[in-house]
Amino acid sequence: MPHDGVSLSVLWGSRESLAFKVESAHAMISAITMCDGNHGEHRLELRQLRYFVRVVELGSMGRAALDLDLVQSALSQQISRLEGELCTRLLQRTPRGVVPTEAGAAFFREAQLTLRHAAQAVRAAQQARLAGTVSVGLAPTTAAMLGLPLMQAMQSRYPDVRLHMVESLSGHLSAMLNAREIDLAVLFDSRPQTDAGATGSRLWQVQPLVSEDLFLICSRRNDQPRHAAMSLSELGDEPLILPTGPHGLRSTLDTAFARAGVVPRVVLEVDSLPMLMAAVDAGLGSTLQPRAAVGRFPDAEQRFMLVHIDDAQASRVNLLCSLSEDELSPAALATRVVIRDTVKLLVEVGHWPGTRL
Repeated sequence: MPHDGVSLSVLWGSRESLAFKVESAHAMISAITMCDGNHGEHRLELRQLRYFVRVVELGSMGRAALDLDLVQSALSQQISRLEGELCTRLLQRTPRGVVPTEAGAAFFREAQLTLRHAAQAVRAAQQARLAGTVSVGLAPTTAAMLGLPLMQAMQSRYPDVRLHMVESLSGHLSAMLNAREIDLAVLFDSRPQTDAGATGSRLWQVQPLVSEDLFLICSRRNDQPRHAAMSLSELGDEPLILPTGPHGLRSTLDTAFARAGVVPRVVLEVDSLPMLMAAVDAGLGSTLQPRAAVGRFPDAEQRFMLVHIDDAQASRVNLLCSLSEDELSPAALATRVVIRDTVKLLVEVGHWPGTRL
């Protein structure tokens, strides 16, 4: 049986058709084979595929560069690099622009498919976003500064995480954290509220967040002249309204007064920030608090006078506290990062005055 061009043409058609199909097959092989002969080991990037597909779709390097917001020379360089990696020419220049070669046409179809698969992978990842419920406890002064920004940041970053916010005094939050009623809390005393050997005591993960200066806050109703700054040693006769002992701020103040050799004149003890500030506003006494204590008063400047306490030890450190990491859910771990980021941003842009990182 003869093996001439006529018999082959029965199978393939004309000699020109045979040449076309051989060239096309060679082009497809070239389009998926690297120059170094390491078949299947590709170093292509998705952005290279996206650039090439857009050039073919628009038929012009210049229009594709504009569409992709690239300099044309940078786009040309990327296409040349792609052709170099594949060891074949993908585009042919014409008076009207560029058209794909046979290898380019074969590569174009596969590149489109790859980009579609990549987009599907992104959608699948987004549909499997972090979810769950996280409980966060904040003291009232901290909540005044951090509460709303934290809720906004969590909704933006992790919309499928349900945030449970608890506002209470730090002593109560410590007990809730030990009882696993909340996952995270911003406290002012890292010591657990139970003895180390007591049942229910937990080891905490503690991370310093921000340090707050303290201020003597008094009502402007009294019209008593004040200096811009005072020391604790000058407050021996000042009638003070403070929270009770188990709470972080009172512990900080008692320690600071003891170091200054002063016994504070406490006329009222109030374990509620709104009631405490209402008593100060009414002129029943002054209080020692961070500036955040007046954060929920739009007219704070008209209602209150703030005098900075310049003692080095008269400051309050906000601590991000949680149970050990192996007891926290992925959602709680992510929320902990968002809290740190939000605090840092608030301090840096000046939205949490009287603080330092």
